[in-house]
Amino acid sequence: MFAVIKTGGKQYLVSPDQKIKIEKLEGEAGEKVSFDQVLLLADEGKVQIGKPDISGAKVEGEIIKQARDRKKIIFTYHSKARVRKTKGHRQFFTEVKITGIK
Repeated sequence: MFAVIKTGGKQYLVSPDQKIKIEKLEGEAGEKVSFDQVLLLADEGKVQIGKPDISGAKVEGEIIKQARDRKKIIFTYHSKARVRKTKGHRQFFTEVKITGIK
């Protein structure tokens, strides 16, 4: 059994007992979260495709942790003008364990 959900402007292929890193959600570690935008649902050979969502379908999960990702380096370089700029960015994320697909 698996499903495709949409959250944070991205789509994720999920199955029960899977851990995923998604864009930051509000909530503390241990809280329950549910995803209502289910785009595809597959269970033992039966596949449902939403137009755009499947009504009544829900994916439930539990927040494991809130953290920041590794630092991404942004380097800008202009050879003739002798311009060099270095910036860093750490994106916030939420790690979620999928507990059930309904």
